[in-house]
Order: sequence, then C-alpha cells, then structure tokens
Amino acid sequence: MQIKTLIHSSTIPFQNPNFKKHPQPSILLKNPPIHLLQSPKVPAKLNILTPRNHLYGLKANLSSQSRELFDTNNEIEGENDSKTGSILEEEEVKVDMNREGLENQSLWSQIKEIVLFTGPATGLWLCGPLMSLIDTVVIGQGSYIELAALGPATVLCDYMSYVFMFLSIATSNMVATYLARRDKNQVQHQISILLFVGMTCGLLMLLFTRFFGSWALTAFSGPKNAQILPAANTYVQIRGLAWPAVLVGWVAQSASLGMKDSWGPLKALAVSSVVNGVGDVVLCSFLGYGIAGAAWATMVSQVIAAYMMIEALNKKGYNAFSISVPTPDEILTVIGLAAPVFVTMISKVAFYSLMIYFATSMGTHSMAAHQVMLQIMGMCTVLGEPLSQTAQAFMPELIYGVNRSLEKARRLLKSLVTIGATMGLLLGTIGTFAPWLFPNIFTRDQKVIQEMYKVLLPFFMAIAVTPSIHCLEGTLLVCSVLL
Repeated sequence: MQIKTLIHSSTIPFQNPNFKKHPQPSILLKNPPIHLLQSPKVPAKLNILTPRNHLYGLKANLSSQSRELFDTNNEIEGENDSKTGSILEEEEVKVDMNREGLENQSLWSQIKEIVLFTGPATGLWLCGPLMSLIDTVVIGQGSYIELAALGPATVLCDYMSYVFMFLSIATSNMVATYLARRDKNQVQHQISILLFVGMTCGLLMLLFTRFFGSWALTAFSGPKNAQILPAANTYVQIRGLAWPAVLVGWVAQSASLGMKDSWGPLKALAVSSVVNGVGDVVLCSFLGYGIAGAAWATMVSQVIAAYMMIEALNKKGYNAFSISVPTPDEILTVIGLAAPVFVTMISKVAFYSLMIYFATSMGTHSMAAHQVMLQIMGMCTVLGEPLSQTAQAFMPELIYGVNRSLEKARRLLKSLVTIGATMGLLLGTIGTFAPWLFPNIFTRDQKVIQEMYKVLLPFFMAIAVTPSIHCLEGTLLVCSVLL
C-alpha cells in the first residue's frame, strides 16, 4: 500500500529552470560516461507549446543518457525552431535574470530556498503512505490476522508495481524533451505509445493476479502461515482489478509532470485519498467488510485517480485516449532511458520483499507488528524524498553547467545534509513515539504491541538517517555514480 500514489518519489526529479549545461564534460569527473541514444527525427515544422512557469517543474532522468540525448538532438535540430522558439527563449532569459542562483546564496538562504522549492510537491509523495497507514489502522482494529495478511498481499499489489516504474521515467523524460523542441505532435505520439505499453502491462498483471495470485501468496508466506492466505488472496484479487488503471494513470501523471504541472496530479491524488479514507471507514468500521472493504476502497480510489489524470491531460490539448503500438526501435529507446533507475528500483523491491519474507517466518504476531512499523516508517521517510529531488535539480548546474564549481556543490550538499539530519531526528522522534505511546491506535492485540516495542530503538535510528541518505543518493545519481 506504500505505492498507492501513482508515482515513485525517486524517479522523476525536479528541473532547475536556471540550468544551462556546459558543452564539454566536467573536468571534475574522471572518465565521464558517454551514452549516445538514437531518437526519432523531429519534423521541420514545429508547434509552439508554452509550458506553465512553475518553480518546481519536473524533469525525468538526469542520467548521462538523457543529457547526451538532449544535447545531440538540439545541435542537429536547433536551427529549425530558432524562429518559433525565440519568444519563449526571451521569456526564459528574463526569468533567469530575476532569480538568484541557489548555489550563490548563504547557508540559511539555501535552506529557505530548498524548503520553498520542495514544499508544494511533497503532497505527491505523502498521499500514498498516508492512505497506507490509514488502511493499516482500520484493519488493525478489526483483526490481527488480516493485519498480518497485508504484508504478503502488498508485495504483490504494491511492491510489484515498482517493476513498471520505467513507464513514469520514460514518459516524463520524452515529454520534457520534445516540449523543449516545441514539437507537440511528437509529445502526443510518445504519450500514445506509452499508454499502449501501460495498458498492456496492466492487463498482463491483472491476468497474473487472477490465475497465479493464490499460488504466489502460498509460495511467499509458506505453510506455517496458512491462516492468513484467505484474507491475503481476497485482498490481492480485488486490488488486481485496478492494474490497468494504475499503469495508465502513471503514464498520464508523468506526462503532466513532464509538462511542469504538478497541481493536476496533486488534485487527483488528493481526491483519491479522500475516497480511499472514507471508503475504509465506511466499509471496514461500519459495515464490517474488513480487509475486503479496504481492498475495494483502494481499488476504486485508484480508478478515480487514473480518470482524473487522463482528464487533466486532455485539458492541456492532448488526447489521452489515443493509443499507438510502438515500433521495436521506440521500445528500445524506452528501455535505454529507463534501465539505470530500473535496476535501482528492482534492488529496493528485492530488499523490502526480503524483509517481509523473513517477517513471515516469525509468526503471525510478528508479521502484524512488522506491517504496522513498516507503514509508519514509510510515512516518515517519504518526507525526505524532496531533498533527493532538490539535489538532482540543482547539482547538475554546479557539476556540468557553465559556472560549475565543486566548492559550491559541496556547500549545497552541506545544506541538504544539514536539513536531512535535522528532519531525520524530528521524524525519528515522532515516528517512534507514535507506536510507543499510542499503540492502541494501530492494534489492540497485546502480543502484537509487545513485538512492536522490541524494535523501537533500531526503528528510530533507521528513520533518523534516511533523509540524509536521500540527499547523498540524489547527488550520486547526478554524478552518475549509481548508474
């Protein structure tokens, strides 16, 4: 349930509007990677599409592949749109002149700017974990067995969706790139082919959960946890109905983010979160449907979110109902763009899945306690994700830009780590006090509560260091160290 938000936080970084890339590789990097990707040719006649000027605009993958792809095509086709893009370029110059670079500010000014930069989009990451926590609370009040069943069930419903994060990465990357060339037709084409890929993957996952869901749960949980399998399978079968809507919604949302519009997706996620919360309370608490009610509430909210994402995209002048079959070359382009972060996400999926797998071997009460603590941790750690996005947005200017400076990059990283350490201590304290002082909010079973108490110290330490890790991870991604 941690991935109810139709986006993963680490994959679509913000775009720094002041970033002007240097034409040569940075001398600060030894043996900089060079990746040349072939992209479709852009027609000579281009349509102007002026994106909204948001401070927190989003850009898809700041890996070395994306930088080389963007630079190579701009050199070839830059002359074609010199006239059509002149007005927009003049407006961008004015914005750059009126805005002081983050790297030139004092430590306190940097901290203030970072908070203002990341704050508006925090809701995009917050909706999913918040609703997951509400689901856990509502189900935990009814049955500790159903609470334990959420562990393996969410592996199939939520963690499996990480596999398809290439849709978000490729969509926002391609949309942002072709918008920079003022080619609305190519933007529509890329959206159409990725909608086809998303729909196809969603239908395949629906069939997988329908015919192999019970088998996968049995293999994951083991024979010792047979009592949780009926509840877990019920949850998986209901949630599986939303797979096509979830993946299509990802494409539509990422397209909006590539257009520097985060308000449309935020509104959709806010509405779906309200629907999910109300549905949980009504179906689980008042009508007594238990884990099945939570699954229906989540499934309906995901379908509503996908529909709102599509409508938001249609209002921008695109046809989100247009689907095109991609060519083999286009599929290879998508894979080339998404592969680096895909590997990173698969590693995270394997790590969290193994944690849940080992928790299942410790008994039902331990599984239930693990589910509660995992959801609290997800709620706390997601608040540190904007720091990673800030690093990915502003570090390229200092490492690859015209005015690159290692000293300024270190100062910015120091500011980010300072914020991360402070935020980590605050979130760790709040996150630890919640299950320690108010455990009955999550469950009334005393054995589950005792299991929660056993891990409070390492739980605090894990939350405390996570925001700082996000800062370092974002910086390493910019430097292509993790790619």
